[in-house]
Amino acid sequence: MRPDQQGEAIFLLPDEKLAELLSAIKERGYQLIAPILRDAALCFSEIDGASELPQGLRDAQSPGSYRIKQTASPERFAHASGPTSLKRFLYPPRLKLWQTQRKANAMVFEEPADPPPRYAFIGPRPCDLQAVAIQDRVFLRSAHPDNDYRRRRENALFVAVNCLHPSESCFCSSMNSGPSAKSGFDILLTEQIESEELYYLVQTGTDEGLEILNTLKLKPAADSKKRKAATELKQATKKIERKLDPTGIGPALKERLDSPAWDELENRCLACGNCTLACPTCFCSTVEDHTDLAGEIATRDRVWDSCFQQSFSYVAGGPVRSTIKGRYRQWLTHKLSSWSDQFGTLGCVGCGRCITWCPVGIDLVAEANAICTERQSQNPTKTTIGVSP
Repeated sequence: MRPDQQGEAIFLLPDEKLAELLSAIKERGYQLIAPILRDAALCFSEIDGASELPQGLRDAQSPGSYRIKQTASPERFAHASGPTSLKRFLYPPRLKLWQTQRKANAMVFEEPADPPPRYAFIGPRPCDLQAVAIQDRVFLRSAHPDNDYRRRRENALFVAVNCLHPSESCFCSSMNSGPSAKSGFDILLTEQIESEELYYLVQTGTDEGLEILNTLKLKPAADSKKRKAATELKQATKKIERKLDPTGIGPALKERLDSPAWDELENRCLACGNCTLACPTCFCSTVEDHTDLAGEIATRDRVWDSCFQQSFSYVAGGPVRSTIKGRYRQWLTHKLSSWSDQFGTLGCVGCGRCITWCPVGIDLVAEANAICTERQSQNPTKTTIGVSP
């Protein structure tokens, strides 16, 4: 539910009709992708229908820690974002760019002919929608658009869920990306439980979303239920304790490139790249070439990479950033500063994945604010700082 658009039509979807909603989507040729329990975490994976959505699962997240707990609640989406994001489907970890095969003493180049799947994402949170919007600017509005991303993006459907249960790692409210969704969805659900009754308030954001919803013949939601949902969303915002100033953080970091804090971070960071792999907006990649043993077939793949790898900046016989300090500083200042210079927005949505999935529990928010607070103490006449007042 979007509290700023109270006049918009909001419908009531009983939990028993959720299966009908997903069936109606699947009948349109979509492959359903939703968070399910896999390897002790809630990960976006393919499902056949609503019966595969887990119920009663809660997550406990903190720096370097993620735990799942089973409860007796029937709720299906009472958790925050897990380790995977929509990036895995719209910008896959490995993509065949082309293949060449020797035919009659000639090398014939072939591009992948099969169209990408039509994905319907069930349950992404507002921060994930914002992440997709950021990647749209990178891959669709640049001088060289990514055709594979464009095809996947154009054929995707988003059934988002407002986030009533942010984790300890979240700071989406600072980045204006949650916990309530404002755009980027076809259908928006707000999960509610009242007197042991599970239901969803439903809004639409596109014509296709409205067409799908019209097949269910839903009734309008009562005003009391809308007020209850709006109240819970406000309470969810108050639960988010991590704060970051998105306007002041960029200039502040640029002025503190020589801060001693970078040396302290180098002593803790493992340069494992977990933060970049879990991040829903990071897009570093490399290419790999492979040939068969007979030398008849060669392929070129695009593969996810990380700026934390020393080899990532390897040029002219050596790496540009040979130290962990330099690589961490590059990542953090790009994410919260120079990304805005490139694409007109910061590269962070406040989902907290980089905090939760860092093996040593480095907290991006705490580190960025500490660097900017140090800047403030050394420059007391300047007012633009990274810490929210």
